[in-house]
Amino acid sequence: MMKKINQVIVAVAVSLLAANYSTAQTNSMHELEVMNQLSTQSAVVNMPVTKLLNAPGNEALRAFFFTPVKDPDKLKGKRIAVLAADGFEEIELTGPVWYLKQLGAQVDIVAPKYNPAPERFGLVYPEMSKTHIMAIQYLQPVGWIKFDHTADQVKASDYDAVFIPGGAWNPDNLRQDKDVIKLIQDFNKAGKLIAAICHAPVVLASADILKGKKLTGYWNIQTDLKNAGGAVEEAPVVTDGNLVTSRHPIDVAEFSRAVEQWLAK
Repeated sequence: MMKKINQVIVAVAVSLLAANYSTAQTNSMHELEVMNQLSTQSAVVNMPVTKLLNAPGNEALRAFFFTPVKDPDKLKGKRIAVLAADGFEEIELTGPVWYLKQLGAQVDIVAPKYNPAPERFGLVYPEMSKTHIMAIQYLQPVGWIKFDHTADQVKASDYDAVFIPGGAWNPDNLRQDKDVIKLIQDFNKAGKLIAAICHAPVVLASADILKGKKLTGYWNIQTDLKNAGGAVEEAPVVTDGNLVTSRHPIDVAEFSRAVEQWLAK
């Protein structure tokens, strides 16, 4: 009799386990189905530097990088801050930085201090986010570069100029940072060079320094620049007083030379 009771108990337990397994499996399949609907296929447009430099029409840009500078001491003694955050367009930072260093300038990369989003946002940050910022090529993350200081650690009086690279994400990460905005406003009050390329001029709009200024920028931010009081021109580079702006990675050579000319005058 006892043996039969035990067999019944085992049978019921197995049945319950099977039912629970079936329910769990059904739930897992449902969750997987939902996750698949919330996710997209990984296929990203990018802009490799080699492709950019070798593209038809960019011969002058290629020559800019592969022709040695004539005067490697032209900007010796000049100090330049590069304001950048995660999502900066790679060539728009590395290109001007390389060129200005070739001319003898000291260039520091300055980033917002590490401030991760609340945990409920579901963002996962690599440990190197505390010391590096992420580069992109158009829409594709491609690498990391170490920054020298955070924006709360430096002053406009430490530098002769500031420049901001573009990238669709970088300016959004910069424009909400109070230390970045104050730094730009201090550069402007001191009449020091402020240079911005591609999407970066929207950071200057947030700093409220564009009223009455002639400038340019990436095509899809030009309305924002006008709304901020700027007079937008369609040109590779526009210089107005202490402001130098440019439109696109293909304008990196003209942009870098304009920065050089402003600092050398």
